[in-house]
Amino acid sequence: MQSSLKKSLYLGLAALSFGAVATVSTTASAKSYATAGAYQTLKTDPTKRNVAATGTNALYNQPGTLKGARVVASKATMAKLASSKSSADYFRAYGVKTTNRGSVYFRVVTMNGKYRGYVYGGKSVSEFAGGIKSANTTTPANLPAQVNNYYLKNVSQNTLWTAPKYTQYGASKVSLYGASKTDKFTVDQAATKTREGSLYYHVVDASNNSVNGWIYAGGLSNTTPAPTATADNSVTVKYVDSSYSPVGSAKTFITAATGTKSGQTLSADVAASGNTPAKTGDLTALNAFAQANVPTGYMVDPTAGKISSATYGSTVQVKVVQAAVSKVAFKTTGDAITNTGTFSAADLNNGAFPSLDAKQQSIFAGQAGQSVLSATSNPVRDFTTNDLFAENPSVAGANKLYRLIGVTQTDSEGKAYHYDYIFDAKDTKDANANAKFGDQLQLFYTQTKVSGAAPSTTVNSGNTNYIG
Repeated sequence: MQSSLKKSLYLGLAALSFGAVATVSTTASAKSYATAGAYQTLKTDPTKRNVAATGTNALYNQPGTLKGARVVASKATMAKLASSKSSADYFRAYGVKTTNRGSVYFRVVTMNGKYRGYVYGGKSVSEFAGGIKSANTTTPANLPAQVNNYYLKNVSQNTLWTAPKYTQYGASKVSLYGASKTDKFTVDQAATKTREGSLYYHVVDASNNSVNGWIYAGGLSNTTPAPTATADNSVTVKYVDSSYSPVGSAKTFITAATGTKSGQTLSADVAASGNTPAKTGDLTALNAFAQANVPTGYMVDPTAGKISSATYGSTVQVKVVQAAVSKVAFKTTGDAITNTGTFSAADLNNGAFPSLDAKQQSIFAGQAGQSVLSATSNPVRDFTTNDLFAENPSVAGANKLYRLIGVTQTDSEGKAYHYDYIFDAKDTKDANANAKFGDQLQLFYTQTKVSGAAPSTTVNSGNTNYIG
């Protein structure tokens, strides 16, 4: 019996051992890999094969169920690409393999070329499923109200593309060879990038329709670009001091005329004759340019005179001297110049002195150290001839400093009144007899009490405080 038990136990253990071995053997052979058919290139319209990741499947170097498949982009990475707000993270599908199990794997690449590989795409080669889905990388947009006469603003920042960047695989910059920055473009299509929402226009060069492409809407301008300076159309203005040492940087004047040549003399003004209107020549324009671009803190030397002649392609020297700007104090006339009062912006309607533009403010600037009253080239010299100090409503700028209106006040009886401040040229001239540019100038006014509230409309609305 004991022998029989031993034999039975032995056989049982043997059977158990055999079963365990059989199980291990079965498990080891259960890992089988799929095989794939031949690679096929997709032949349909490439623009119809733009896809986006769904984030449900990883990207592999070959169909993921084949032996030796390795991950190119993990499922987590594909999920990030799926939720990306960048067009660069779309994919283009361009090839396919089908496994013996009927699984379709599409060969795809991101629009920026960063990721390339196979992703599970469902069970049919005729539609995208599984790890990718069809995507519209752009959305149609409305054309602008104006479609003609646009210029390329700055091709180094926004130039033409065969498609908005990253919305089509392989989109590239368009050659602008033969195009000029003064060429006009017409908008004929509009679209927004689906992910970014940025607006793009398709434009065509009006003078050369072979130059066309997509551009970011902000890269267009309605303003005619300044022409490029050449020896045929420009003059260099060099600023110098009394010893002819350079002051500031040189500036380049470019003519608006066409057909000028290097060495040609700039045209002079032409007076009106008969039915022919007067014409401003480039020499006058050059002088105005030199005045407008003088280095900060300087002014054109009033004793040097204007540029009398120049030729295209040449350099002219313009003498400058240091300039000084005078501030002003507003005063009321008393029994004598020494017996005066001072009023401020707070005393005036709207709480401000009049607004002066840059040209009007410039009358308070002159050559440093020069007497204000002897500055024959500056209209502030006697405080009587400048429109700012004159009561002449027909002249632009008149009344700006002639009449100032005070705030509405109330007397002890509750009646409204205000003050008018009328410019006093004589007292102002006498008070500034020895003033030099850079000194504070004193502007004198006669203060008159007027019954009633201050008028609602007034010139007192601006920046005279800039100078005083």
